[in-house]
Amino acid sequence: MNTRFFIIAILFTCKALAQPAFIKDSLDLYIEREMKRWQVPGLAIAIVKDGQVVISKGYGRKQFDKPEKVDEYTLFQIASNSKAFTGTALAMLHEEKRVLLDEKVTAYLPWFKLENPDFTKMCTVRDLLCHRIGLQTFQGDFLNWGSTLSRKQIIEKLSLTPAVYPFRHTYGYCNAAYITAGEIIPAITDTTWDDFLQYRIFKPLGFTHTNSSYHAMLNDKNACIPHTLNRNKLTTMPLANIDNMGASAAINSCVADMSKWLLMQLNHGNFNGKQIVSTNAIKETRKSASIVGDANGGLFKSRHFITYGLGWRIYDYEARRVFEHSGGANGFVTKTEFIPEEHLGVIVYTNSDANSLYDALCKQVIEAYLNMSYRNLSLMYYERGEANRSDELKTTLIRDSLLKLQNKPTLPLVEFTGTYNNTFYGKAWIRLEKGLLKLYLENHPKNVGTIQHLNNNEFICTFSDITCGVEPIIFKIENNKIKAVTIKVNDFIDYLGYEFLKENGS
Repeated sequence: MNTRFFIIAILFTCKALAQPAFIKDSLDLYIEREMKRWQVPGLAIAIVKDGQVVISKGYGRKQFDKPEKVDEYTLFQIASNSKAFTGTALAMLHEEKRVLLDEKVTAYLPWFKLENPDFTKMCTVRDLLCHRIGLQTFQGDFLNWGSTLSRKQIIEKLSLTPAVYPFRHTYGYCNAAYITAGEIIPAITDTTWDDFLQYRIFKPLGFTHTNSSYHAMLNDKNACIPHTLNRNKLTTMPLANIDNMGASAAINSCVADMSKWLLMQLNHGNFNGKQIVSTNAIKETRKSASIVGDANGGLFKSRHFITYGLGWRIYDYEARRVFEHSGGANGFVTKTEFIPEEHLGVIVYTNSDANSLYDALCKQVIEAYLNMSYRNLSLMYYERGEANRSDELKTTLIRDSLLKLQNKPTLPLVEFTGTYNNTFYGKAWIRLEKGLLKLYLENHPKNVGTIQHLNNNEFICTFSDITCGVEPIIFKIENNKIKAVTIKVNDFIDYLGYEFLKENGS
């Protein structure tokens, strides 16, 4: 063997195996300590560097009060991390000339409509994938998230969703747009979005534990239970059925599988000597198509811009381009980040939706590999959120004290009952049951709201789905008659409130 080649090979191997001290010596301690800080019951992480999986492991428990441990094969709902797979799938079909990213959506889905007819005529597949169809971030997810509507019904509701921004003018994160993009796949291939991913991406990458099915996740013995914090107390939640969110959020996976996805991303679409995704398709997903915002300041001084491609958010950090996406579902928040210039990728999955550790840990790993001075980003995130947590606690205590006073509204409770309608959402019913007002939603039959009076005709609604939160509910009263009610859920789902008009005689 050539001596010079042998020495070079050894040096390359040593470089590939060399890891920052934080990763070698401190990672386990850091994760376990910060999980306690945030009350995160379970976490999984994968790190890939220089074509190798450096770390792929789990920490903590699948359910906080049961002994089963999280490992690298434990399933999490990865939610909007699914979008990168959808963007990649359509980039692959674009490369094969089976779909054109800059073709009108109506060329593939003739029934597709936005509320503004001119927007419908202009809307391309790329517009759907880069969040620039005129809607506000999360607009409409009050209807979409966890509802009984089918994917097609969610898409049809876009025709009733008024735009907030001019077309292609402002970034507005839109799940329904991604569901629409995913449904283009069966229109041109005669196979579902789910099956396309299975046969064109999951199986070629050797995924063994990834699916897009609520029932598969629900019945998997190595799946996490979702958690949240309710009055700062850790509690379990039912698994959300988000099959109808499809191409925007429906994938369930583990870090062992997704480390292969990162390896492919960092090797121009190639995995184990096989070209899974063409290099051109990979490049297509990484083109900045929408400006998300100016990112200078805060904890990351060297970050200046954030843009969006096809399922990837793109930003600069320490003069490198970083590609990332996060995902949030009931009881889960997750993160994927990678830097091609550093041949580095990180995935962090958590089974609680009440933490920022999932994001802080990714950034902590990146800063370690960039040889930056250590700072505890998790602690910094936690302290930055202290004011919000304090304000939320004060609001809760004020509400509790008002509820104890049992103040009466100006009208008898029975006057608030009846059938209410919203053009976009559909029907809602308010009924008086055992002295309490109960809210029932047409498209969320399992999510029941309990409406309670605080003071001066101010009400709150506590939803049985904890993710929807405890939110103000506003009744419009004219001439001692209830005319309408405005219903809102947690900002985690939708920032907007929706006015429901009361039916005459109800």
